[in-house]
Amino acid sequence: MKPKHKINVRSVIAHIVLILLSFLCLFFFVILIINATRSHAQLQKGFSFIPGGHFLDNLKSVANDGSFPMFRGIVNSLIISGSLTAYGLYAYDFKLKKVAFTFIMAILVMPTQVTAMGFLRLITKMGMYDSWAPLIIPSIASPAVFYFMYSYLQSSLPLSLVEAARIDGSNEFRTFNHIVLPIMKPAIAVQAIFTFVGSWNNYFTPALIIQSKNKMTVPILIATLRGADYMN
Repeated sequence: MKPKHKINVRSVIAHIVLILLSFLCLFFFVILIINATRSHAQLQKGFSFIPGGHFLDNLKSVANDGSFPMFRGIVNSLIISGSLTAYGLYAYDFKLKKVAFTFIMAILVMPTQVTAMGFLRLITKMGMYDSWAPLIIPSIASPAVFYFMYSYLQSSLPLSLVEAARIDGSNEFRTFNHIVLPIMKPAIAVQAIFTFVGSWNNYFTPALIIQSKNKMTVPILIATLRGADYMN
């Protein structure tokens, strides 16, 4: 049995570390909220913990600025940000299974910038330039999400369970929806968060494809706003 005072010391240290980490995570959100309530002149004076009284005025200014459609950009980001592939490669044996897995892994380690020009030429020839389709369709089978899901299935889903469902007469979609999907819920939740945040913050690909202001996402609009401030 370990002495109680040692356990208490560890608990205190753990709580202090967690409090510090929570403060670091929440501090920037507090700054964001406080700055949203201050006027431009107040922001120029420097940081302050005292909120201002200009939140509604700032909100109206953003809403009524036709050259900076921020709310439209937020909606666009939500639409674009909003796996059966991993299960298929894990549960089925076919001739090109290893080739398909190797191909997906090769795409995973390849930087986006390397394939940017070829991707741009492809979507231009397909008539999808200046649209959301090139941003949404490739995300359906993202290599990073596939590899995470594949690894999770290897550790959590025994193939004997799938075989037992097949023997009992369950078809493939029923097996996936009623057996595999509930097992994958923790992995899906984690990847949903990472994918949403990654898509929301993605600037390079949308800036390469989107030209119409009413289709721009939040990072592109913020970049154009910063560019306008720099020019001024």
